[in-house]
Amino acid sequence: MTLKLRIGRKGYIILPKALREMVGLDEGDEVLVEVGDGITLKPVRRFNKEKLKAALKDHLNRIKNVPDLIEPEPGELAKVFLEVEFES
Repeated sequence: MTLKLRIGRKGYIILPKALREMVGLDEGDEVLVEVGDGITLKPVRRFNKEKLKAALKDHLNRIKNVPDLIEPEPGELAKVFLEVEFES
C-alpha cells in the first residue's frame, strides 16, 4: 500500500485512522524510524512480561503430563503405510 501524506508546518505527519488500525497503532504507541533509501516507520511491539511468564509456566505444566513416547523397534513399521493411517 502506498499513501501520499503531506508534511505539516512543524514537520508533523498525520497517519490516517484506517492506516493506524491496519497496523494496530494506538495513541501513545511508539514507532521505530529507519532511514535508508527512504524513511520506514515500524511499530514497536511491547509485551507483558508477567503474562508471558504465566503462559510459559502453564505450558511447562501441561507438557510435564505428556507420557514418554515409545520409539518403534527397527523394522516394526516396515509394513505400515501412511495412506492406511488416514483412511478412517
